[in-house]
Amino acid sequence: MEILQYGFMQRAFVVGLLLAVITPCIGITIVLKRLSMVGDALSHSSLAGVALGLLLGINPVLGAGALCIVAAFGIEAIRKKIPRYSEMAIAIIMSAGIGLAGVLSGFVEDSANFNSFLFGSIVSISRGEMLAVCIISVAVLLVLGIFSRELFYIGFDENAARISGVPVRQVNFIFTILTALTVSAASRTVGTLIVSSMLVVPVACGMQMAKSYRMTLVCGVIVAVVTTITGLFLSYYVGVKPGGTIVLLEVLWFLVVVIAKRVFIR
Repeated sequence: MEILQYGFMQRAFVVGLLLAVITPCIGITIVLKRLSMVGDALSHSSLAGVALGLLLGINPVLGAGALCIVAAFGIEAIRKKIPRYSEMAIAIIMSAGIGLAGVLSGFVEDSANFNSFLFGSIVSISRGEMLAVCIISVAVLLVLGIFSRELFYIGFDENAARISGVPVRQVNFIFTILTALTVSAASRTVGTLIVSSMLVVPVACGMQMAKSYRMTLVCGVIVAVVTTITGLFLSYYVGVKPGGTIVLLEVLWFLVVVIAKRVFIR
């Protein structure tokens, strides 16, 4: 096909499909822990990391990853301090990320490069960035496979998991790093304003389509893969932004499933 004859589109498909697989795998635990907005907090923190990286003259993705990890651990620390109002941790870290990004962006001379991280640029991914996403994706899938049972327990009930002998603190530590790496990798490709949607919306679709944990995850990955492929085709042949198109397709899928269930399932 014509679309696959170009190197930039080949890289876009590789990166897009990898992110389509790992984001629902991370997102299902985030949703079950009632932390659906954590992606927003981390993505805004990653934007501050991008600005910091540009100011220091280092790779912006490295800056985004470092700030994402710091923000993720900040959320966990605040959640432990105020467990009854744990959702406030997300708002606090998000506010800090937005404020820091706003201040640092004023000192960035290359504003075009900085703005490209807002909505991403998956079709301009370099070979080095594609390799980084491949490494992160393999690491995320490997670790999630090893700790799949523990994450299942923690997602539904941390206290019950702790009583059952699950090392909750250690698993949360590992999952926090994985989430931060996933968000930082996706921020360059789909944009900091969109990455949180890719973590949550496919999982929401899966919850409407399936009744078990495993099938919810499978359906979520299928939704993400199909919408990513469709979004890249539309971006090439119609000329629309791929990141925003992918998210809109996911939201449309969710609406169609909800309406279909209401009409056909009484």
